Amino acid sequence: MGQNAGWIAGGAAAVLVAAGAVTYAVADGDDPAAKAPTADSADAGFARDMSVHHQQAVEMSYIVRDRTDDEDVRRLAYDIAQTQANQRGMMLGWLDLWGLPKVSSDAPMTWMGMGDMPAGEDGALMPGMATDTEMKKLGELNGKQAEIFFLQLMTAHHKGGVHMAEGCVAKCTVGAEKRLAQGMVQGQESEIQLMADMLAERGAEPR
Repeated sequence: MGQNAGWIAGGAAAVLVAAGAVTYAVADGDDPAAKAPTADSADAGFARDMSVHHQQAVEMSYIVRDRTDDEDVRRLAYDIAQTQANQRGMMLGWLDLWGLPKVSSDAPMTWMGMGDMPAGEDGALMPGMATDTEMKKLGELNGKQAEIFFLQLMTAHHKGGVHMAEGCVAKCTVGAEKRLAQGMVQGQESEIQLMADMLAERGAEPR
């Protein structure tokens, strides 16, 4: 399968939301539905907030795919889009299994004790998220400029994601979710280092 076909198939993969969550849980011997968390739990808060966080990363990855022909950046964007779309599907599937809403009236990050932080500006709802203006700018750049801006935005995005995932590792109670969060920490920290190297190759630094 070529990379372009892979991008298309990746979108379809995210549709298997609840089925993917059940498969993961059963295979892991840890059914997230066995002891359903409450709506105000860290487990539910992380699943809701990280799903929103992940969705923007997927969007950024799809944008840069069309703004550069650089295979290294396109490959990284493809990997991020695939991984985070699948993880997002898993978390939304867990919320379905728990019978909990996918949105909450609580401020983002309330489950981490950060619900009183200043409201995000220009669409940046949580730490690390790009603003609407930055997303628009990414869609207007081309070539090396697009690559650098994407790598800078995604580095900040990953740092915010790692902070949230570490919060789940500390506060979540569902074993499968804690392990997913730990995997996010490791995977995104590795990609942060990779992106630092890619930025250096382009004569730039993380913001």
